[in-house]
This record gives sequence, structure tokens and C-alpha cells, in this order.
Amino acid sequence: MTDGYTPPKVWTWDTESGGKFAKINRPIAGPTKDKELPRGEHPLQLHSLATPNGVKVTILLEELLAIGKTGAEYDAYTINIGDGDQFGSGFVAINPNSKIPALIDTTTDPETRIFESGAILMYLAEKFGAFIPTDLSARAECHSWLMWQMGSAPYVGGGFGHFYAYAPERWEYPINRFTMEVKRLLDVLNRNLEDKQFLCGDEYNIADIANYSWYGALVLHNIYDAAEFLEVESYGNVVRWAKEIEARPAVQRGRRVNRPWGPEETQVVERHSASDFD
Repeated sequence: MTDGYTPPKVWTWDTESGGKFAKINRPIAGPTKDKELPRGEHPLQLHSLATPNGVKVTILLEELLAIGKTGAEYDAYTINIGDGDQFGSGFVAINPNSKIPALIDTTTDPETRIFESGAILMYLAEKFGAFIPTDLSARAECHSWLMWQMGSAPYVGGGFGHFYAYAPERWEYPINRFTMEVKRLLDVLNRNLEDKQFLCGDEYNIADIANYSWYGALVLHNIYDAAEFLEVESYGNVVRWAKEIEARPAVQRGRRVNRPWGPEETQVVERHSASDFD
């Protein structure tokens, strides 16, 4: 970077700042249009998209149904962030932050809204008593890895992913800065998984689901077209762990929900019953 940038005394919003998501990023909150959310018949109403944050929730819901938790039946509606669905009045009412995913539990009185993917994972795991340890120390380890993922994701997506794949130009400094951090994060996972099957030991839980959704995509699916650049195959323990999780049938189903892109056989744009996967 040879030409320095001198910030003005007061920042102003340049709506033509460029980049893939320039049209949906803005410095203000609240709805931009009136749009009510659809409502299905199941206890849980999910409004989401099959991004790494979105698939965390659909994977857990499919895992819960797979072990017989029928109360986890859900309707899943796609929020198309490219079209600005997240700024509709109905969605903002359940997530004032206008980010997917958001969930409504209709079985409580009043109904419960939950936003932020990590909060949804914790809510569902606690509600159904599954995929979260019961022992206090083990639960603390699970929560620690879950919060680690929530804290590290902005470096992976908003940092590395943005400057490597989505920014209007490629600049060496931010790419180097966030590449270093992403590789450090992969090394943290790789070292932890050296003597463990899953992040917390022998039991698969919501910490694995949350971290797989981001780091599995990074090492198995070449998000940002950066697998070679990051040398993801060198993190062998992470690759082994991600492949084991991805082989689970519930994970394979969860990855398809609210997915309006890719081969048709991988898409389940709306999910209302198990037959939608047929």
C-alpha cells in the first residue's frame, strides 16, 4: 500500500464504496420496508440462509430430529440477504441486528425469539437436553469453544474473506494481516484436535457444529477460493475432524436447508418436513 489514507474528521457514508456486499451494508439499523414473515405449522420457525452461520442451526435441528426429539420439528424460510430480506419489518422484529439466522419458538407464552447463531445453538441444546454436556466442567469447555468460534468468525469472514475475495481491490496489508490470523486459528484447532476426536473430547456437541460450519467450509469446500493460498490440507487434524462431521446424515441434510444456489439436488430452499429432502 503506497498511497496512504487520511481519515476525515467525521466519517460519512459512501453508498458507492464498492465490494460484493456494498448494496446491503449500511451504518444504520431498522427496517427499510414492510414485509411480514411467513408462518408454518411447526413449533419452531426459522428464517435463515445456508451460510456458515445459517447451517449451524439447521444442522442442530436435523441432529435433534434424528435422535427422536419431535419437538424440534421446524419450518425454515429463506432470507435472501442479497435482496435485502433481512431489512424487512417482520425479520427486524425478531432480529434487530438484521442478520441471519433468527428463530421463533412458538411453544412458549409469549413466543420466544432467539437471534445470533450461537445463542440459538445454546437455546436448542438446553431446551432439548442434547448435544451439550451435563457436567459443569465439560459444559464450560463446550461453551468456551462455542464462544471461541463466535469471536473468531469475523476474522475469517469479515476480515480474510472480505479482503481476499470480495473487496473491490486486493490490498497486501489487510490480506496479510487476516491471513496470518486465519492460519493461527486453524493451528489452534489443529493442535486441540491432535489427541481428541471432537473439540471437547469423545462427544460431539454444539461446539463442533458451530466450528465445523466455518472451518469445515474452509478446509473442505474452498470458500473464498483460498484453499491453496491457506494451505488448508496442512491442518490434517482439522481436515479429519471436518470430514467425520460432514459424513453424518443430519449434517448433510442441514447443509441443504435454505440453500438457493448450487446443483438442484443440494437445494432445499424451504424446509417443512423430512420429505423435502427426497
